[in-house]
Amino acid sequence: MKPFRKNLAVAIDGGGIRGLIVTRALAILETHLGLPLHDIARLTAGTSTGSIIAAGIGAGLTASELEALYFTLGPKVFPTTLRKLVFPLTRYQYPPDPLNTFLKASFGEMKMGDYWIAKPPTDVVITLYDLAENRNLFVKPWKDEYSDWPVVLAVQGSCTVPTYFPVVEGRYIDGGVGSYANPSYLAAYEARYILNWDPDETTLLSFGTGREPYKFDAHKASSFWPWDWLSRMFGVFLHSAEDQQVGLVETFFKKLDFRRFQVNLGEPIGMDEVGFMDRLVDYGDIMGQMVLDDLFDQSLTVNPEQPDQKKV
Repeated sequence: MKPFRKNLAVAIDGGGIRGLIVTRALAILETHLGLPLHDIARLTAGTSTGSIIAAGIGAGLTASELEALYFTLGPKVFPTTLRKLVFPLTRYQYPPDPLNTFLKASFGEMKMGDYWIAKPPTDVVITLYDLAENRNLFVKPWKDEYSDWPVVLAVQGSCTVPTYFPVVEGRYIDGGVGSYANPSYLAAYEARYILNWDPDETTLLSFGTGREPYKFDAHKASSFWPWDWLSRMFGVFLHSAEDQQVGLVETFFKKLDFRRFQVNLGEPIGMDEVGFMDRLVDYGDIMGQMVLDDLFDQSLTVNPEQPDQKKV
């Protein structure tokens, strides 16, 4: 058996509705452990959809509760509306109110600082991008400048993917804009240099939200319309950030027990494609089995539909 070390941290990538993969995998892990991750993980980090999960774990929500939230939230946050049908003639595809309503139902009036004064305290790192200051923000509960931030504001800002939702407060957008769609390096740095955790006593679980198959016909690229580029740029950006952050953790935190989990999708599933939620649960089952196999130090179970499936 390969148990977790004394200190446990969890980091979750961005990916919209594909966060359902991670909630399902974590629900499988929690069932095996017999307790919620909140009871043992004192550091969580998340970007975009990962910020919902990271904030939820820190607030004491179980993975099963988060999974149910995604099923309720998905169709209402990503509805088929006239605005979506005429995009890109509109500034954004989806109204922000449904997401805000669900976040308020989950976190209420909770402030970021509440995580830090709880017993036991949890360090919750949420990434945003501030257009006004032209930089990434790492919203943390122990920082005075963020302690009074509503959790809803931090999470909604982190989830505001450009072109999908309107900018929050005129300045905050998705924390994955930049290099932090995968926040695993942020979590490793936070654990080592802020919380002063000994890497020899620390496990970091990092979860991707599915890697799409990549096919490209070079002869068609010159005929792309702007909307063709948008989807491709988002995909390339997320994959590049994912690989970069994994490499940084493995290079600079060699003594850390770093466990990265990702699944290869058999078909393209956009971050707003709620019609694939049942399929995403299937991928979550695959990821959950990967986590259990890793916990028991067994060979990973390969899904016949994904012959190249592996732990990154």
